[in-house]
Amino acid sequence: MSFENFQLHPAIFKAVQQCGYTTPTSVQAEAIPKILDGLDVIASANTGTGKTASFVLPALQGLTQQHGKKKYGKPSVLILTPTRELATQVSQAIRTYGKNMRVSSLILVGGMPYGPQLRSLSRPVDIVVATPGRLLDLLNRRNIDLSNVNMLVLDEADRMLDMGFVDEVNDIADMTPADRQTVLFTATWDNKLAKLAHNMLKDPQRIQIETEPTQANIEQRIHVADNLAHKNRLLQHLLDNDDIKQAIIFSATKVGADALAQDLKTHGYAAAALHGDMKQGARNRTLTNLRRGRLRVLVATDVAARGIDVTTITHVINFDLPRFAEDYVHRIGRTGRAGAQGTAISFVLPDDTQHLERIERYTKQKVTHHVIPGLEPTRSLKRRAAKKRKYGSAAAPRKNHYNDPKRKGSYRYQQPQSHKKWQSKKTVTQS
Repeated sequence: MSFENFQLHPAIFKAVQQCGYTTPTSVQAEAIPKILDGLDVIASANTGTGKTASFVLPALQGLTQQHGKKKYGKPSVLILTPTRELATQVSQAIRTYGKNMRVSSLILVGGMPYGPQLRSLSRPVDIVVATPGRLLDLLNRRNIDLSNVNMLVLDEADRMLDMGFVDEVNDIADMTPADRQTVLFTATWDNKLAKLAHNMLKDPQRIQIETEPTQANIEQRIHVADNLAHKNRLLQHLLDNDDIKQAIIFSATKVGADALAQDLKTHGYAAAALHGDMKQGARNRTLTNLRRGRLRVLVATDVAARGIDVTTITHVINFDLPRFAEDYVHRIGRTGRAGAQGTAISFVLPDDTQHLERIERYTKQKVTHHVIPGLEPTRSLKRRAAKKRKYGSAAAPRKNHYNDPKRKGSYRYQQPQSHKKWQSKKTVTQS
């Protein structure tokens, strides 16, 4: 299959060709025809599979088929994203694929002044890309009207729910027409998403792209560290000796990201932090410096790093392991972009063993251990061995309070013998 099969508008198809794309990815091949047919779609696919083009191209195609004047502050397409960085990435994709047509798009995210956004809403707009919090704020102020929306896209819906935006998303959807088309893209699927989809989508087409959770072109390895000081020594060695052109270092907290970035700058590295507490202007400048090669190291948190697409990132370093295995996949997906080779390195404390095992179960891969001479750990990972109790040829039943004869509350519970004797003596005395 090629992009010609989608019968896109010549202006859109020309932009796709100018990007050098000829063959759609699996999720694009499955999703684009269904969205073009006006169906509600739920698409599950891992990061880096081309999900953004899967909804941007049909959205642009729909705009070419509309007639009449554009309406002020009344978009036809609404795209919700969990983070500002991802909203910026989607907005860039709209400009890239729509550069040969007259399409107006607007990004509404927190951390930015209201003035420019309000002035933009006073002009005709086709597509709005927004984060839920800022959009709901503008809706409550009656600065934007969603009554003209005919296509609603939820990008990385799983992350929006993880960040606690479920009520905001439902409130926003309620302000759009009931006959709209709704498209939901996600990397993972659970009961919370299923409930959201049941309430918002009409007879959705389900697309599940079965791919390996991690990319084959990314080398993964771990270094066991004794403590924080050991992590710092390992990081300095890697930055001094490895062939690292540009790297993203992931920290578990915003405070940790700031402290690590400051420490790296003190030691002469071109480094900066990126996290949710920064104003959007500062975040934009940091990402611009990263893309232009002025930064060699970016220290980021998980939320801030969503949507970063910089092809020159050669390494991802997990200074702290992520809390969720899915976040590990998103993290390492920041390198190895556009088919390039990448390296993902994780520092693992002995207490992080369970987190590492969850990641390996999720990715179905064992991560290779590496040791740097002179920086060997004094502690080792204690992996849990799978123990099976056997009773004859079958495994022994697990004890619980329902069948344990020694535990009070069990139906097999036996009173202590001393209590029985006391009770019998008491009975004789009373008689």
